[in-house]
Amino acid sequence: MSDVLNDLVQLLTLERIEVNLFRGQSQDLGWGVVYGGQVLGQALQAAQQTVPTDRHVHSLHAYFLRPGDVARPIVYDVERLRDGSSFTTRSVVAKQNGEAIFNLSASFQKAEPGFEHADAMPAAPPPESLPTEQERLQPVADRLPEPLRQRALGKRAFDIRQVGPGEHPFEPKAAPPARMVWLKTNGPVPDDDTLHRCLLAYASDYAFLTTALLPHAVTWLTPGMQVASLDHSMWFHAPFRVDEWLLHVVDSPRASGARGLVRGRVFAKDGRLVASTAQEGLMRHRP
Repeated sequence: MSDVLNDLVQLLTLERIEVNLFRGQSQDLGWGVVYGGQVLGQALQAAQQTVPTDRHVHSLHAYFLRPGDVARPIVYDVERLRDGSSFTTRSVVAKQNGEAIFNLSASFQKAEPGFEHADAMPAAPPPESLPTEQERLQPVADRLPEPLRQRALGKRAFDIRQVGPGEHPFEPKAAPPARMVWLKTNGPVPDDDTLHRCLLAYASDYAFLTTALLPHAVTWLTPGMQVASLDHSMWFHAPFRVDEWLLHVVDSPRASGARGLVRGRVFAKDGRLVASTAQEGLMRHRP
């Protein structure tokens, strides 16, 4: 496991400070606030620690309440809402400095057979044929803010490869609100289903909400743009490995009221639909 991937796994490994109380550290990715995927993955990990080992998350719904401070740890308070014969439900509140910054509800289920159908995976070029994010950003690296430049060009825990050229960070052109992104960790991950799901939750926030900006010829780096996640939902349909290629297929059906809605489907490389995603976020332009 690479150092950066090991650091991410350690970031998602929480300290238990009471029966239902956990503490996680924060990581600065160069944006000045905690990355939404971090608190999402940590909160899911906290909830899972209070659930029987034979039950795995099948859905989660979360709200981002306040920006997280990268200089402070985050405390996760888990409430045990229900323990049924098949389903377990948990609520998690993430706090910093005594204030709630994030809230998550998650449902866990025992493995159970049933009816099955699924969308087919859309055609996409092999991930190995596409440039890495570092290669894609290299031509504009000198225009990125220094802390962000170091992160953008440095080693990452995830190998991210966008299908198509992707939007230009500083000179965007209007495009349909849809994108496809291949992703996987940059090394092997232990055989722990919970860890794989937490890592996918972490990565699912990448290049997600910004899909709703594509028709408007702006990016989150456009002067006057305020872009922030408001909520995030995920449904887990089938087992997968996050250290093998996954294709996140994203579209945005609507933007209005200074908010954008995006939805996604995550496919394993063998074509199985393994997860679904949705998010609404703030997209406010103040020229």
